[in-house]
Amino acid sequence: MKTSGVFYVALLSVLLAVLPLARFAHAQIVTTGPDSARVAPAQDARTDSLRRTERLLGFRVTRPQKAAILAAAVPGAGQLYNRRYWKLPLVYGALGGTGYGLYFYQIRYKEYVRGKQARENGQPDPGPRSSQETSVQNVQNGIVFYRRKRDTFIAYTALAYTLTILDALVDAHLRDFDVSEDLSLRIDPTLLPPAGGSVRPQAGVALTLQLK
Repeated sequence: MKTSGVFYVALLSVLLAVLPLARFAHAQIVTTGPDSARVAPAQDARTDSLRRTERLLGFRVTRPQKAAILAAAVPGAGQLYNRRYWKLPLVYGALGGTGYGLYFYQIRYKEYVRGKQARENGQPDPGPRSSQETSVQNVQNGIVFYRRKRDTFIAYTALAYTLTILDALVDAHLRDFDVSEDLSLRIDPTLLPPAGGSVRPQAGVALTLQLK
């Protein structure tokens, strides 16, 4: 297996952390000019997922906490909890690819270690690949090479595992927010309060932007 190929498999897990998108709308009323603009709020802040709790093993936890705990306990469980089923191939592809790379280089590393020990003890090298090396120094070079690759894939696997947890956490934070593309704009005539010493109300136009 080539290191670069498995590395790119590991980077697929980055998609899990950047795919969710959210928009937040705030109410604003402008009355300082001849026109008035009103933007309707998308939703009450009290519907934030942080304020919603559920039971997990007898404890009350927020949805993001529950999703993160599930993802840490069983890879993919947090995505199942968030109903992001399409992310499961990404989760297991990233963890499977990096895990296989870790296993591959660990096997090679152990083979060369046993080969070196056998040569130093005056015994034949039992390894199918290490036995083909022409010197103990070449075997030692193989040990250093495979150990470095193995340690690299330990980091890749840890990164992929952490990103699956982060993805479940972020998705749980955003699941209750409305991210639809439904946008409406209304233009209505209106009367503004008197300004500048005038006793008569001023005519204006009210623009109402509704984010649903």
